[in-house]
Amino acid sequence: MTWRAPEITRAAEPYVGDERTILAGWLDYHRQTLLHKCAGLTADQLRTASVEPSGLTLLGLVRHLAEVETWWFRENFAGEQVDYPFYTEANPDADFDVSDADAEADFATYHREVELARAAVVGRSLDETFTEVGPKRRTFNLRWVYGHMIEEYARHNGHADLIRERIDGATGE
Repeated sequence: MTWRAPEITRAAEPYVGDERTILAGWLDYHRQTLLHKCAGLTADQLRTASVEPSGLTLLGLVRHLAEVETWWFRENFAGEQVDYPFYTEANPDADFDVSDADAEADFATYHREVELARAAVVGRSLDETFTEVGPKRRTFNLRWVYGHMIEEYARHNGHADLIRERIDGATGE
């Protein structure tokens, strides 16, 4: 049997709540939207680059966002030592290189990284600050990370809309 990206039922974004509830709810909504854009597609379809000359694929977006979750929530905010699922010194853009990727394993990696990201912020204040890893050494707070992640997903979900439409004509929310 051919593996297909699982169907997903998205929960509505929150309409009422405190700041943390709204931020976490919108981020979860966008996480689910990415998976919704992939739902029902085969591994080959998920690896399909649909708009030349771009090599952007739905699977590449899933892999990329798994690494973005790792970077912001775990490595930067929580200060964890992490092993990136795709990035290497030799190939920093390996998240987008899906030619030999195992879509089913990559979806499992994505889900694991989202759960680890959620765990990294449990009980932590939105006002808590950290200094970014790397040469820039900028200071951020957790509130900024939520806002940035919502923006990151929203931008890439727009890409996902176009890629999905090109693959099989599916459009919509």
